Amino acid sequence: MKKSIYILVFAFLLGACDQGFEELNVNPLKPSQVGVDTKLTATLLHTSGGRYENWRANLIYQSTMMQHIAALPGYWSGDKYLWNMGYASSLMDRYYDSAVKSIEDMLVQLDEEGAPEEMKAITRILRVFIYSRLTDLYGDIPYSEAGKAVIAGILKPKYDPQSEIYADMLKELEESAAALGSGTSGFGSADIMFNGDQGKWKRFANSLMLRLGFRLIKVDPAGAQSWVTKAIAGGVMESNDDIAYIQHQLGPEGINKNGNGEVFTADGNPRMSKTFIDFLQAGNDPRLPILAARRGDGSTNPADLIGLPNGLDSNLLMESTGEENTDNYAEPRRPLITAEDTPMFFQTYAEVEFLLAEAAVRWGLAGGDPVPHYNAGVRAAMKMLELYGPEAAIADADIDAYLAANPFDAANALEQINTQYWAATFLNEYEAFANWRRSGFPVLIPVNYPGNVTNGTIPRRLTYSTSEQSNNLENYNEAVSRQGPDALTTRVWWDVE
Repeated sequence: MKKSIYILVFAFLLGACDQGFEELNVNPLKPSQVGVDTKLTATLLHTSGGRYENWRANLIYQSTMMQHIAALPGYWSGDKYLWNMGYASSLMDRYYDSAVKSIEDMLVQLDEEGAPEEMKAITRILRVFIYSRLTDLYGDIPYSEAGKAVIAGILKPKYDPQSEIYADMLKELEESAAALGSGTSGFGSADIMFNGDQGKWKRFANSLMLRLGFRLIKVDPAGAQSWVTKAIAGGVMESNDDIAYIQHQLGPEGINKNGNGEVFTADGNPRMSKTFIDFLQAGNDPRLPILAARRGDGSTNPADLIGLPNGLDSNLLMESTGEENTDNYAEPRRPLITAEDTPMFFQTYAEVEFLLAEAAVRWGLAGGDPVPHYNAGVRAAMKMLELYGPEAAIADADIDAYLAANPFDAANALEQINTQYWAATFLNEYEAFANWRRSGFPVLIPVNYPGNVTNGTIPRRLTYSTSEQSNNLENYNEAVSRQGPDALTTRVWWDVE
């Protein structure tokens, strides 16, 4: 069921004369505090993001680098490993002015109003999600002092090391999960993700702990195992009913719309990558006709669906294929998965099951047998497409046939699990990019477009806002000196070689 989403526009009410002397020292022009429940709704929507950052950071860069999407125009920089500084910094530019400011303000307001602990816990969990997306994409970022210009007068926040950010985020998740019960929180229906369900927020906290714990696998394997163990014991997502997502609407305000959907409305250039289409076709994957359609005539016949190679422009396409346009290639299926009122996923049950499968492979956790978790992950990834509408439903018999034809392969377990994870995170490219850097899967062949800035290697991060070099230079320079050059090829702390 779609949840009602509204961003309210508040009119400032000018105070009239009042006979009470206590009113004489009140500024009649000062707006009343906006309710924290309304702020939660807005923050969830801003976390999902608008067209600006989803176009640039999510799709132009990460979807093409992860070879889910391909596009010919030069402004699709990620497809060609080119550096557009404004595009690369777009998530940072938008999040700090919206989601970060709002979430930090909410925590202060909740304390001032003596709100119940479960409301604070929910806010802390969402805060971790916001900062995890930022630090995974950029590395060291403003964290402990971020969003406090009004609250604490901090106009030039320091950049915290990612190692310290991760330690605090995991602590925050542990404490917040422990503070949640099984009832409905004070946020109620203003919580447009879980409708105030504390049990779902608790499982989301532990599932996010599972995700972030696995991020440590290359830099701190023992720490990764410890946090993954703790997350599993705390209780993670149990079904697609637990998926963390925002069901968007067509209005009334722009932020209520799915940011990816707004991009597809405005831009007809994205095509399905050959890498992704080839993967789906090789396994006779029933998701293919749901996710893709031929641009020229809308055909969803799998035999008609061809993926566009990454790293091409119009001239290179002509040289390599003799084609003048890409109408013969598949694009994300319109309007089924590209509409402005489609869901935006933060974390899914399918992802959780794939991580449980990996935990079983690596450490014998989650029951010790990866097979049921792998199968559950594949099934959940296919069944969750129903959230796009009845036309996207996949029959159980088709899923059974797929699993029978593509059984768990113990000899290639980590590659198989994480390749399925990549398929399941299509359009949530923040997570696809992060998990690819963590796991190394799927194996992607880099492009070598003329003039690329990475020497023909897939980027490892996006770059900071250029405004930081003028507005916060000292802290920016400290971060760069610690982490490495502010370049697409610099690895974040947890992404060690």
